[in-house]
Amino acid sequence: MRPYAERPLRVLRQLLADALVVGWVWFVVSVALAVKALIDGLQGPAMTLTAAGEAVRGAFTDAANTARGVPFVGEDLARALGTGTGAGESLAAAGRDQVATVATAATGTAIGLVVLAAVPVVLVWLAVRVRWIRMAASARAVRDVDTDLLALRAMTRRPVRRLLAVSPDPAAAWRRDDRATMHRLAALELASLGLRSPERPPD
Repeated sequence: MRPYAERPLRVLRQLLADALVVGWVWFVVSVALAVKALIDGLQGPAMTLTAAGEAVRGAFTDAANTARGVPFVGEDLARALGTGTGAGESLAAAGRDQVATVATAATGTAIGLVVLAAVPVVLVWLAVRVRWIRMAASARAVRDVDTDLLALRAMTRRPVRRLLAVSPDPAAAWRRDDRATMHRLAALELASLGLRSPERPPD
């Protein structure tokens, strides 16, 4: 199945549309990654909080271990210092939660930007391209077999001014089976799809 037209001008337009879609997707993804990096930068204070909590926990843990060696009151002192160890762990846990929250927000924002800004454009482009491929494939299949069908498609789909440029009365030409007019109408339909005219001359 041929994805591009046969006429150079239509091919150029299709290639330009493809390039614009690819460029837009690249731009949106670049912006999304930049926004993600910017939001990820907010993890700095949370990481500092995590490091501070781990430092506090480590200091109190070491102090509690040392206090256990003090005669008579060592265990009591170690238990008292254990409260500081728990506080440090809570501080570190809060910092880790903030880091995870910021990371989730950054990823979600980046994905949301891509979904909202790039996906609709790609879907519209894909729908237009698939529709053209199907129409062009059917037109090519009957191009050198049945120009009447292409002429009928032209009379039902092309603007009236384009039809009148082919014949002053295309409907009358159709009724009297004017082969030359049928051939020109078929060529008009094919040209609208960027395809070459039928090679077989009119009967």
